[in-house]
Amino acid sequence: MSEFEAYRSLFVAESRENHENLVKNLLIIEKGSDPEAIGEIFRSIHTLKGASASMGFAHLEHLCHTMEDVFQLIRNGSAAMTQDLGNLLLSCSDMIEEMLDDIEGGGDSSSLNPEENITALKAWLGGQQSGSPAAGATPAGKNVVTKAAAAAEKSGKSSPEPEQPAAIPGDSRPVFDIRIIVANECLMKDVRALLAVNNLESLGTILFSNPTKDQLDEGTCDGTVLVRIASDAGEDALKTAAQGSEIAAVEIAPAGTPVSEGTAASPVGPSPANGGEKSGTPKAAAPVQDKAREVKNLRVDIHQLDHIMNLVEDLVINRGRLKQIADEHKIKEMDEAIGMVERSVADLQNLMMTIRMIPLNHIFNRLPRVVRDVAQYDGKEVEFVIEGGDTELDRSVMDGLNDPLLHLIRNAVNHGIEAPDVREKAGKPRKGFVRLSAHRDRDNVIIELSDDGAGINVEKVKNKAVERGLISKEQAAGLNTDDAIELLFQPGFSTADKITDISGRGVGLDVVRRAIESLKGTVRVESTMGKGSRFELLLPPTMAIVDVMIVRISGKRVAIPINSIIEVANFQKDATHQIGKNETILLREEVIQISRLDDMFGNSSDCTVLVVVQYQKRKCSVPVDVVEGKQEVVVKPLSGFIGNIRGISGLTILGDGDVVPVLDVNTMM
Repeated sequence: MSEFEAYRSLFVAESRENHENLVKNLLIIEKGSDPEAIGEIFRSIHTLKGASASMGFAHLEHLCHTMEDVFQLIRNGSAAMTQDLGNLLLSCSDMIEEMLDDIEGGGDSSSLNPEENITALKAWLGGQQSGSPAAGATPAGKNVVTKAAAAAEKSGKSSPEPEQPAAIPGDSRPVFDIRIIVANECLMKDVRALLAVNNLESLGTILFSNPTKDQLDEGTCDGTVLVRIASDAGEDALKTAAQGSEIAAVEIAPAGTPVSEGTAASPVGPSPANGGEKSGTPKAAAPVQDKAREVKNLRVDIHQLDHIMNLVEDLVINRGRLKQIADEHKIKEMDEAIGMVERSVADLQNLMMTIRMIPLNHIFNRLPRVVRDVAQYDGKEVEFVIEGGDTELDRSVMDGLNDPLLHLIRNAVNHGIEAPDVREKAGKPRKGFVRLSAHRDRDNVIIELSDDGAGINVEKVKNKAVERGLISKEQAAGLNTDDAIELLFQPGFSTADKITDISGRGVGLDVVRRAIESLKGTVRVESTMGKGSRFELLLPPTMAIVDVMIVRISGKRVAIPINSIIEVANFQKDATHQIGKNETILLREEVIQISRLDDMFGNSSDCTVLVVVQYQKRKCSVPVDVVEGKQEVVVKPLSGFIGNIRGISGLTILGDGDVVPVLDVNTMM
C-alpha cells in the first residue's frame, strides 16, 4: 500500500467529522448570530481546506477556500447570515459530502465539478463588495439550493408534498402504508419510534418514512410516524412488528387506501427542512432509502484505552494464578478450560498491544521544522532525511521519547554540523547531512540519529571535564575514546563555548539518558573526529507486559527481564578472583564482574547459579540460589510513596499472589 493510500482513510474520517460539524453549526447560525458556532464553522472549513490541499484534492480545496472567504466576512461582521445564503452554503456542504464519498471510494473528487457552487459563492462575495441590496441572494437567478430544497425549487412550492412510489419496479410484493402512534407518556418518542421502524424493516423494504430514520436518530419525532413498506409478510405480521410497549396505536392499510379517516394514504415524504431527497420527478418512482454509511473509524479517549489495558493486565495476572492452580490439582477438565482461557487472554493481550501501537511518524514529522529553525539560526545548511517512520511503539514509550529526540536533533545540528565555509575548507559539501531512522530488531526498536559533522572532539571533552572538576588531569590522560564520550552524559556537562537560545543552557545529554532509561531503553554513541557521530537508542516496543526469568536470591523471589539475560551458568566459587575492589569470574575465556545484590535481597554467599546479564557492551553476573523458570508478567511502576529505586524498574504480581521486584539491569550496572 502506498503512503498516499495509507493516509486516505484517515483523511476521509477526519474530513467527515469536520463536515458534520460544519453543517451542524450552519443550522445554528441560520437561527441567529452565535460567535461560538461561527468559530467552529471557520475551524472546520479551514481544516478541510488544509487537509485537501495536503492530499492533492484540488477541486475540494478550491471549494473550501471560497467558502472560507464567505465565512470570514460573517465572522468579522461584514455580512449577515440569510436564508438564501444558508441554502447556498448547505448546497456547497452537500457537494463536499459527495466529493468525500468519491474520495472514500478511491477517486480524487475530480469527477465532481464544484464550479457552479464556487461561481455562486464568488457572485455573493462580489455582491458584498459592491454593496448590492441583493447581496444575500443566489446569483443571476441561478438556483443553487440544497438537496433538501430541490423538490421545492422544481415545483415552485415552499412546502412540497412529493409523490411517493406505490411499489418497487419489478417487485411483486404488496405495499402497505402504516401509521405508528407513540403514547403521549413515552419520554423518548424518537427512540421508541425508531425501534418500531427497525422491526418493520426486518420484514420488508421501507420505501418511505416520515420522519426518516436519520431524523428519528437525531431526535425528530412528534409522536407519529408514517411508513410505506413493500413486504409479503402480511398485515398481521407487520402490525405485530410495529406494536409494543409505549405504542398507542398501529394503523395499516394497502398503499393507496387511507389508513384512517381524514388522512392521506401516502406518507408525507421527508421535508425540505430535514434533508429530504428530490421528488416530484419521474425518478421518484425508484425507492428512496436512507443513505447508510458504515462507521469505519472511531476516536477513543486514550484514558479509556489505558483502563482497558489495566483490565487486560489483571487478566494476565489471574491467568497465571489459574494455571498454577490447574498444575497443582491436575484436573483434566480444568486444564482444558484453562487452555482455552489462556489462548483468549493471549489474543486479547496481543490485540490490545496492537491498538496501543503508534507509528513513530507522530514524533518524526515534527522534527524537520526543528532542523530548519536551528540551521537557520546558526547559519548552516542541512539536509535532513527520515527513514522508518512507520515503525510502531507503544503509546507509553512514545510519550517519553519526544524530548530526548528533540534534544539529540538540536545537538546534531548545533554541535555536530559545521558552518558551510568550515565544511568547504575540510573538503566536505557545504550542506551537512543528518539522518534519523528507525527499525525493528528482534524484540526491540532501534532509533538511529547520525550526522556527517565534526564528530566529538575527545580532547575538548576531557579538558572541559578537568575544568569542571569532574576528573583530574591524570585521569583524563588515561581515558580512551569511549570513556571520554561517557563524560558527555554527566549532569550539566556541555562543550558549548557560549550560551545561545539553542544550547549551552546547562542541560546536557544526561537528560537524554535518564529519559531513555526510564523507558527501559539504552543509549549508545559512536563518533569519529571529522567524520560525524551516531546515536543509537535501543527501546522495548512496550513496557507493560514483559517476559522475565523468576529467580531466588537468599530465598527471596526476583524477576529479571529475559531480553537482558545472556546465559545461565553454574557458580563455582573457587573460580572467582578479586580485581581491585571488584569480584570477578572467568567464564568462557571472558572476565565478568560479579554483582552481588546483598544490600537489596540479603546474603548471597550460598548461591550456586550465575545469571549473566548485559547492558550495552558490558556484562556482569548476578549470583542466585535457583532459577524457577520463565513467565510473562505485568510490570507495575513503583508508587509515588516509594519513589525511584536504582536497580528496580517496578513490581509484578505472580500467580500465587507473591509481589516480586523486577530488576532494571540498565541502572543496576
